[in-house]
Amino acid sequence: MPDKPNNVFNVGHSVPNLRDIIRQHSLRLETALSLDPGSARIEVQCLLQFVLQQNRAYLLSHPEDVLDAEQQARYAALFERRLNGEPIAYLLGEREFFGLNFKVTQATLIPRQDTELLVELALQRFPSPQPSTAQGGGSLYRVLDLGTGSGAVALSIAHARPDAVVTAADISNQALAVAGENAQRLNIGNVRLLCSDWFAELHHEHYDLIVANPPYIACDDAHLMQGDLRFEPRAALASGVDGLDDIRRIAAQAAAHLNDHGWLLLEHGHDQAARVRDLLRQSGFVDVFSARDLAGIERVSGGQVFSHTVCQHPPFPA
Repeated sequence: MPDKPNNVFNVGHSVPNLRDIIRQHSLRLETALSLDPGSARIEVQCLLQFVLQQNRAYLLSHPEDVLDAEQQARYAALFERRLNGEPIAYLLGEREFFGLNFKVTQATLIPRQDTELLVELALQRFPSPQPSTAQGGGSLYRVLDLGTGSGAVALSIAHARPDAVVTAADISNQALAVAGENAQRLNIGNVRLLCSDWFAELHHEHYDLIVANPPYIACDDAHLMQGDLRFEPRAALASGVDGLDDIRRIAAQAAAHLNDHGWLLLEHGHDQAARVRDLLRQSGFVDVFSARDLAGIERVSGGQVFSHTVCQHPPFPA
């Protein structure tokens, strides 16, 4: 069992300096959470940086410094929570994604590097920026992010392409509040937040691109009780017996909300690519494909719609 917070610094002995804390507590995290040495060291450094409100260079240049009593108490509480498995992103309240820093809470999933592939593939499907669009003329490229959570995908796309208008939808008002705060913090104004159960509140709106990182874990998957997933919102993770209930729903309804030549891109589980491609084809998508993440796993699948008539989409409400 992990030590209680008041034993983190071995009461009765001299208070360890920053070098000692990093060395000793990295080893404890390695053992308790089966982390690799590099990750464990980075996590301890992140906790110290958070408590001290200093950067990593400060830790490296002041190895003999010791924490004062208040800093010890704050660090000990955070370290104990991490020993018990709570994700480092929730402890720090933020996570970097696609070069931007996002606030995260337990109302949202933690943005992961694997999902950056979804953003990259989305940006590849944008047309070249048009001067008339940037100056307020022409037609803006319309993007929908379903299940936006912290807003990481929607805001990353909007930040990279200010000539787009992005709708970020989520069924959770708590998650939308976090996404809204991230939009303000990052000064991104070309995003609209909408409370919607997938397409329920989108009515007759149409988009050039729809992206989603929906729940895709089977409801009885043992991984839901392991690691970071234990602390993340279950509704944003699990989706039916085979994990594909929400993907089926999105695939079946997306074409009705896409303009001609529009794309749907879906993140999914490591072993679901073939089934997701089948669902896309059954829903009338063509040019169906899957793309691999940095680990070589088919992580995102998508398809395009052609030659169907849609109503001219109305402008976004002010």
